[in-house]
Amino acid sequence: MKSFRIIIPVTAIIAVVAFYSCKKDFLTHTPQGQLSADVLASPSGINALLIGAYAALDGQNVGNGTPWGSSVSNWIWGSVMGTDASKGSYAGDQQGMNEIFNYQSSTSNSFFEDKWKADYEGISRCNNVLKVLPQITTMSTADTTNIAAQAKFLRAHYYFDLKKMFNMVPWIDETTTDYNQPNNTDVWPNIEADFSYAYDNLPETQSEAGRANKWAAGAYLGKAYLYQGKYADAKTIFDNIIANGKTSLGVKYDLFTNFEDNWRPEDEATSPEAVFPVEMTANAGSFDNANYGDMLNFPYGNSPFGCCGFYQPRQDLVNSYRTDANGLPYLDTYNDHAVKSDMGIGSGQPFTPDAGNLDPRLDWTAGRRGLPFNDWGIHPGADWIRDQAYAGPYANKKNIYWQVTPQFHDGSSWAPGSAINYLVIRFSDVLLMAAECHAQTDDLAGAQALVNKVRNRAANKSGWLYKYKDDSDPTGGFSTTPAANYVISPYPAGYFSNKDIALKAIYFERKLELAMEGHRFFDLVRWGIAESTINAFLTYQKPFSADIATASKFVAPKNNYFPIPQNEIDITTVNGEKTLTQNPGY
Repeated sequence: MKSFRIIIPVTAIIAVVAFYSCKKDFLTHTPQGQLSADVLASPSGINALLIGAYAALDGQNVGNGTPWGSSVSNWIWGSVMGTDASKGSYAGDQQGMNEIFNYQSSTSNSFFEDKWKADYEGISRCNNVLKVLPQITTMSTADTTNIAAQAKFLRAHYYFDLKKMFNMVPWIDETTTDYNQPNNTDVWPNIEADFSYAYDNLPETQSEAGRANKWAAGAYLGKAYLYQGKYADAKTIFDNIIANGKTSLGVKYDLFTNFEDNWRPEDEATSPEAVFPVEMTANAGSFDNANYGDMLNFPYGNSPFGCCGFYQPRQDLVNSYRTDANGLPYLDTYNDHAVKSDMGIGSGQPFTPDAGNLDPRLDWTAGRRGLPFNDWGIHPGADWIRDQAYAGPYANKKNIYWQVTPQFHDGSSWAPGSAINYLVIRFSDVLLMAAECHAQTDDLAGAQALVNKVRNRAANKSGWLYKYKDDSDPTGGFSTTPAANYVISPYPAGYFSNKDIALKAIYFERKLELAMEGHRFFDLVRWGIAESTINAFLTYQKPFSADIATASKFVAPKNNYFPIPQNEIDITTVNGEKTLTQNPGY
């Protein structure tokens, strides 16, 4: 099942000062109760440091902030901000989130600092690996290079996360001695350099599934090029990965036969789709390992999960899965073909689910009343929703473990934990990024073929949601009757007739395929359509979603990035001179 997971004591992995921000004090004082330099300068010591750098991926145990602001899934930043989902729960819960998704963020909102600290903690741990590594004389050149390349891969990941969140951030590496660095230079070249080093030097396979390999580094380098509009460079790398890439355990990259298998822990070790997974484990000594950052995101009320009713898919997202008579999406008019919901209807009142044509991925993405909710029974609607009038009638589904596999549930805390990995990059993401690059470089037929590969997987009937054989015993399995009227087809030959049509279809396919996975907001920003898309969403969604009833308009370029945390500006001010510059508009 799980081949590699970071679950060792903190004192064994943080052997130099943890750097929670750019504040110099955290970087220069002598740590207490931690390992000495001579112990670290050994093969076992350097591996402990590297595992510590991996351990920071989940964003937990950093300062005193909330786990959700620093979650590796970016569910607040990528999906709630990107219109996939409501915060959920009720108005008074986690109020710091409210101003964020209402586009009214203040620089002192602690959620921003939670994210800033988590990423710089990861960077610090990577830098510590690279500082200590040259002191070790008993390792082979191949092993030394592998460790350096993993550390640089991880460092580039943390900086990539900061870059897409805050844009201009200070660069701190293993050679830095003055930690009060300004944020007046673009870090893209440094990110590229780290990913390039990893791509050139990491082996194709690793001894453990959780470690980055050559192909993961290539996918991330291609993504970095894509974000900068370097489409030809990205295309070359993505095409190579699609043809030759494999997971760290040597499984050739491909799509799972069934879409929902991406969220089944029993299939993770042999997954062909896990390009860069962050490993989660239940009941393994620390609840942090069970996706602590997403523990709020389960159905509430009398559901079997108990807590906490956050992260509810929006009606706008659900409507996106409507298909026409030919099984194609309504790219421009999906909200004119709204999917029927049980909004305002109590669980004790009759309700019949929508009978129109739908993309089957909807029902592995959003829990809807009247349909099977994995093997937990028929979703009853309002009884599992904390405040339907506030956040809508739907439930998140991609993070839901199954009743039949209780070993993947961690019940050691006050809300559920899960062993479902978070996939920072999965293979369908690579296919769609490659499709975008093909379209941008005028290979429209190639772009359409890549999109259709993703759509054909969704059209595979073996992967659809089916009704239960027996509603009274949902663990008994599924029947051969689809749970809804699923109609989906690939785009017909010649549909990508020009670049504008091709890109519109690719952008929409990313919305359908990667919904609720923390990508949407960052995609909208890099495409230059965040302002128009989000404001159109607000116009549609506001009348029946109390959580955004007073939301401000999204204003670009200000809202394309989040504010530099005010506390970070304050603690790096020297002799009255600010080291960090606030983002425009804040």
